[in-house]
Amino acid sequence: MTAAQQKAIIHKAAIELGFAECRIARCEPAANKEAFRQWLADGCHGEMDWMERTPERRENPQLVMSGAKSMIVLALNYWQGDAPPQRETPAGARGIIARYAWGDDYHQIIEDRLADICLVLEDLGGTQQRGYVDYGPILERDFASASGIGWNGKSTVQIHRKLGTWFFLAEVLTTLDLPADSPSNDHCGKCTRCIDACPTRAITAPRHVDARRCISYLTIENPGPIPEAFRKTIGGRIFGCDDCLAICPWNRFAQTARDAARFSRPQVQRMLLRDFLTLTDDSFRTLFRHSPIKRIKRPRFLRNVCVALGNVGTAADLPALAQAARDNDPLISEHAQWAVDQIVKRQ
Repeated sequence: MTAAQQKAIIHKAAIELGFAECRIARCEPAANKEAFRQWLADGCHGEMDWMERTPERRENPQLVMSGAKSMIVLALNYWQGDAPPQRETPAGARGIIARYAWGDDYHQIIEDRLADICLVLEDLGGTQQRGYVDYGPILERDFASASGIGWNGKSTVQIHRKLGTWFFLAEVLTTLDLPADSPSNDHCGKCTRCIDACPTRAITAPRHVDARRCISYLTIENPGPIPEAFRKTIGGRIFGCDDCLAICPWNRFAQTARDAARFSRPQVQRMLLRDFLTLTDDSFRTLFRHSPIKRIKRPRFLRNVCVALGNVGTAADLPALAQAARDNDPLISEHAQWAVDQIVKRQ
């Protein structure tokens, strides 16, 4: 069997498993490795310390899996197609959650399919395979661009001509020597909509994001208090931010994902912000079972809820916030008191 025939079988299997795109990159050093090192040196990764560990592995897949010749780059569409629920209701405000976290945790969804891809590769003679989602030591957007999946937009988010910005990336390293695909051209042109849309001006230059200013970082990866300088710009967001993704004009081609039902939890979307403040550790884990939100745990999530209430809450939210201000966890209590102060000032 030729390498081209092997590639065709892999592509067919990936599409049947639900991936929207499957392309091949060579296992060579990442094109933007020097920019990545400078980004780390500038401290733009904030407290994401794991990015500092063995950066050379992130840059070179050969150091991740010795003998790897090809990288299979996969895209999984998660566009739900439906509009988010009404944020302001007579009963109270609802929070804003990034689209990728509306439903089940994509890691588990993708990992199961990567395991199936690896079985296909073994049948084709691959002596070693290793799959990764975004937790792996790979500069995945560089290799997605190299494979032609799409291109890195000015927000640093990967853009696909037919999926827009609404897709996950995954990779499989293999010892199979497969024909590489051609890179995609950059189709951003003079557009700066993503840069202009960022509430905290975290996109400090085209294709350069200072994570310390990014709402996704502040509400998810940041383990401590949210700096007061950024609290008001967070608005009603309680997990992540989609502003730079949603504004991209390439999203006009997005189509509803085959797995759209798994990427939606209407019961969470309908909850009022103050309802989240009643969650105990156990009820938090139950509500967000198999959700990406579970990873940040109750204190960090309720910290975000308090900040959102400080921005969009009303007097009706004060009793719940007063109770949260007495929480044993200082991360919750401090932000709850800040929210109380903000609402009182608006009265």
